Amino acid sequence: MKALNWVACISGGIGLVMLLLAAISLFIGRAIIVENIINYFHAANSFFLITIALFSFLHLEQHKRE
Repeated sequence: MKALNWVACISGGIGLVMLLLAAISLFIGRAIIVENIINYFHAANSFFLITIALFSFLHLEQHKRE
């Protein structure tokens, strides 16, 4: 379960990095890595959904044990 917690935290961190890249590319007016800014938000959304799903699973498993 500890490994899943780490994966969830790392996935949330990657989502935050994607949002930061989107904000930076928006402010400088040109693409950093990906051409369209919306692609950063799609990637961040996917990582945040993985984070939510893993934390929900871990929370439910903790309550099953009690």
